[in-house]
Amino acid sequence: MDLNIIAKKMCAKGKGILAADESTGTIAKRFKSINVENIEKNRLYFRQTLFNSSAMTEYIGGVILFDETIRQKTTLGLTIPELISKHGAIPGIKVDKGAKLLAGSKDETVTEGLDGLRERLKEYYDLGARFTKWRAVYRIDKNLPSAQSIKSNANALARYAALVQEAKMVPIVEPEVLMDGSHNIDECYKATTNVLNECYKELKLQNVDLKGTVLKPNMVIPGSECEDKVDAEEIAKRTLDCLKKNVPSEVPGIAFLSGGQTEVESSKNLNEINKINDTSFLITFSYGRGLQASALKEFGKNQNSIESIQKAFNHRAKMNGLSSKGEWLESLEKDSAA
Repeated sequence: MDLNIIAKKMCAKGKGILAADESTGTIAKRFKSINVENIEKNRLYFRQTLFNSSAMTEYIGGVILFDETIRQKTTLGLTIPELISKHGAIPGIKVDKGAKLLAGSKDETVTEGLDGLRERLKEYYDLGARFTKWRAVYRIDKNLPSAQSIKSNANALARYAALVQEAKMVPIVEPEVLMDGSHNIDECYKATTNVLNECYKELKLQNVDLKGTVLKPNMVIPGSECEDKVDAEEIAKRTLDCLKKNVPSEVPGIAFLSGGQTEVESSKNLNEINKINDTSFLITFSYGRGLQASALKEFGKNQNSIESIQKAFNHRAKMNGLSSKGEWLESLEKDSAA
């Protein structure tokens, strides 16, 4: 299938991407919070319960997997990629090896994983993946993010994307300006602008076909410790303005990360962006916690209650599906809680 068609399918109107690519260490923290043992059997059962829900067909265009998960066989007899494909969604895979301390820096990172990537991509394609993800992270602080961090991560993201397209898959390019800190919305706008500019400069240098990519950025939002609170309309206005000025129009889809926002905040902010979206971009979600937090709580209450786990997931997926069309309403959240 043509890469542009895959990218558009991942971000189709009313659909988005489920980020189920938590590393074993990250999911250990999530399971600990609900008193569930972090063993392979439990990880598989939680994920297959989500992947076999009705929301997968209606609201999910793609699923980002972790290395362990893409190799697993479900208790339903299908492999994980087969189960995802059965519901009409596209299986994808996180391929970076994580953020490591940037040489010459005390507090910034560069994402690693380019060594051996070409060979790993071939294996993932054979396992059923049709898109990939690579995340770079940037901190806002005094004089941060630095030019060194911005350039190093942009170069790695672009080299990754070129290898992925060579392997006939769609690269999700994820430059995340972190919410951690006391910075205001203007500082986030500036940092996000600088990061996106450098990323697209490098992607062009590496001859990446932008029509066969998906951008996974942060929203332009104040830091989690910022005292200057702004409303969802302001976040939407600043975010869309930043995208219009810094993302080339050839990019078919933009799938936001939730980045520390609550489930309802991430739905509300996405909805406000789509209400004023006057671009050609398909603007949607690529959420982990923003889709799974409620389902995870239900899993903690009773791991065998497939119905309650799927009900929680179906609701969140539906809310975000509506947000991707600018049709979400706060009253729908209250109706569900009633």
